[in-house]
Amino acid sequence: MLFTPYRLGPLTLPNRIVMPPMTRSRAAAGNVATPLMAEYYAQRASAGLIVSEGTQISPQGQGYAWTPGIHDDAQVAGWRGVTDAVHAAGGRIFAQLWHVGRVSHVDLQPGGAAPVSSSALQAEGVKVFVDVAGTGPQGGVGEMVQHSMPRALEIAEIPQIVREYALAARRAIEAGFDGVELHGANGYLINQFIDSQANQRTDAYGGSLQNRLRFLRGVTEAVAAEVGAERVGVRLAPLTTLQGAVDDTPQATYLAAAHILDSIGVGYLHIAEADWEDAPVMPVAFKEALRMVYRGTLIYAGKYTVERAEEALAKGWADLIGFGRPFIANPDLPERLQQGLELNVPDKATFFGGGEDGFTDYLPVGVHEDSHGVSLRGGADESRGMSARETA
Repeated sequence: MLFTPYRLGPLTLPNRIVMPPMTRSRAAAGNVATPLMAEYYAQRASAGLIVSEGTQISPQGQGYAWTPGIHDDAQVAGWRGVTDAVHAAGGRIFAQLWHVGRVSHVDLQPGGAAPVSSSALQAEGVKVFVDVAGTGPQGGVGEMVQHSMPRALEIAEIPQIVREYALAARRAIEAGFDGVELHGANGYLINQFIDSQANQRTDAYGGSLQNRLRFLRGVTEAVAAEVGAERVGVRLAPLTTLQGAVDDTPQATYLAAAHILDSIGVGYLHIAEADWEDAPVMPVAFKEALRMVYRGTLIYAGKYTVERAEEALAKGWADLIGFGRPFIANPDLPERLQQGLELNVPDKATFFGGGEDGFTDYLPVGVHEDSHGVSLRGGADESRGMSARETA
């Protein structure tokens, strides 16, 4: 089933493999997407669906150096180069809309202001990526530092952030994206409102579960009204505790969230499972409950192998499967998975920042050098590869 077509709203996907969002920190000055980024995404256009790296909806929404935005005309033009390249290569791409909330640093905030969150709580040990030398991604020096102490958003400020999400969605469609995904996972702003231990508010956006889900509902409704619900996806991480976002009753909380999103009619839910070593396993009963509550397309991501993916599709828990890190080093990942070929191993040292090294220089199957005869990474006989059946 993994290699069969699937209908997602107005799109027909040639397979059920999703390239999920992965921050690569290679935007140019002004947080503008570059021709190199266009090449990177176009190389991976054989995915059934690409979801872009997190893209901040406003200057306040940025939490890491050299990440792209979608809040001004230059950024829209930069992303248009990316979407045109992906479409020319036969692909489909959604923009992930991102406000990091507290997971930022004063060096990244306009005027050196404190980051904002649902509550004035600092997640100890949660780090962000800052530009130490101020020289940009190519040759620049990045460093991971503790995120700054946030301030709680005033209730009067929240409608403006909701409007910024909607405007970012409109700009994404203007930039040629096929749709948008709201980042409601991994401890970022939407997640900071949802999870009980990250939200200490006592107003209409805190306390009860209904109140803690109010921000998610408001943002999703505004974005759906702007671009159409079928072009909206939402990423959630129900049972993880990333970046200090912890909920006391996660199954109840996220089933309620899924019910709200079902009522709005969003095109898909993108469920991020824990993907670290010895990570907790999401119970089958919870996956079955999500399927009962939410009637749209379900995407799951988190260290899936081909076998696990086929099981999820066959049993109906999922409709599409995200394969994250393998896409970094394997631009032709669907072909490699289908043929059971070796996978190139990504170079972790080049994940964030830099130029083409570790970004666009991984080769598809059967290619060993560029047009100038310069050897690049990977190839059909890559001896250091890992089995596609074991590590996807």
